[in-house]
Parts: sequence; structure tokens; C-alpha cells
Amino acid sequence: MSVSFPKPLSAKEEEHYISLYESGDESAKDILIERNLRLVAHIAKKYTGAYPADDLISIGTIGLIKAVSTYSSKKAARLATYAAKCIENEILMSIRSSKKNKAEVSLSVPIGTDKDGNEISFNDILGTDPDAVLDDISLKIQVTKLIEAIDTVLTAREKKVILNRYGIRGYKPRTQREVAAMLGISRSYVSRIEKKALLKLREALKYERTACI
Repeated sequence: MSVSFPKPLSAKEEEHYISLYESGDESAKDILIERNLRLVAHIAKKYTGAYPADDLISIGTIGLIKAVSTYSSKKAARLATYAAKCIENEILMSIRSSKKNKAEVSLSVPIGTDKDGNEISFNDILGTDPDAVLDDISLKIQVTKLIEAIDTVLTAREKKVILNRYGIRGYKPRTQREVAAMLGISRSYVSRIEKKALLKLREALKYERTACI
């Protein structure tokens, strides 16, 4: 967590750049994201026991991008307050998803056989919750769209970084340092490539402007 981040915006500066962004200035959006990265690092620090710091910052940055994309100057709260909730939500969802995946693996382990000799697991005994089925279908649709976007909008290097960073398509999830070593570039360069790729994917997927809170 020793990385140096840009100084946060003052209330007046924040208001100025939000006004520019809402007027269609895309460069203002980038400034709002970059100048709130310190907030991502601050929130991620609380969860360093669950994930490596680099991974937490990457996950939290996704929440920050969503926050900037969905924020409106009509909201009573400042962007930083709104973004903090989005960032924390993104990190918590990732942690819960990770725990769920581990639980699913253990539930799929055979615990015996039925009368016909077929292996059975806890999943077979417990059944499936209907709401979980709907959530799973929604997730699969989102994943399919994400894969399509990765194939169509990213450069070869950006694609390699994203696939290896987030463990997509059977790749093993790796830290930025591991990806840097694999590609023979610096960690900071990997970070820049990852950030640019995530922005491209966000644009491609066209996140709906719905509240994070």
C-alpha cells in the first residue's frame, strides 16, 4: 500500500469536474477517477487480510468507476461519500463471491454413492434455491457479454493482462507483480494497461446509470 496516489479533490474542484463531466467532458471523468484513487486504497486497506493489496485496489477501482459513472450532482452526498459505498460494495461482493466459489467446490465433492452406484454430493442432497438459479443465470449472461467485450475492444496485451489478472477463461488469477514478471514489464505499466482496459470494457458494456446505494 506504499503506492503514491494523486491528491484528493477539494469540494470546489469536485463540483467543477462533476459539472464538466455531466456536460459531456469525458476527460473530466478520468480526473474524477484518478483523484479518488487514494480513497480506493484507504478502503482496500481494511480488507488486506482477505486479498493481496494489488487485487483489492483493482477491485475497488471498478467500484470507483461505477460510482463516477452513476453519480449525479443532484444527490445530497458528495461524490467521495457516494464512491466510498460503491467501492466497499464492490470489494465485499468480490470477497463473498470468492467464499461462495470455495463453498461450491466443497459442496460438489462426492460424499458417497446412491443405490445405483452414482456419486452424490451435498449439492444433490440440499437442492438449489430458486433465487440462486436466477442470480446464476444473470451472472452467466453478464460473463458472456464481458468475454465478448474482451475479445472485441481490447488489444492483445490488454487482453492478456485482464485474463491473467482476473482469472478469466480458465486462467489463474495473478497479482499485478506476477503479470508484470510474466510479460517482462514493470508493475506500474501493468497497472496502467489494466486501468485503460477496464475503462474500455466499461464503455463497451455500457453500465446503466443506476445507483450503487
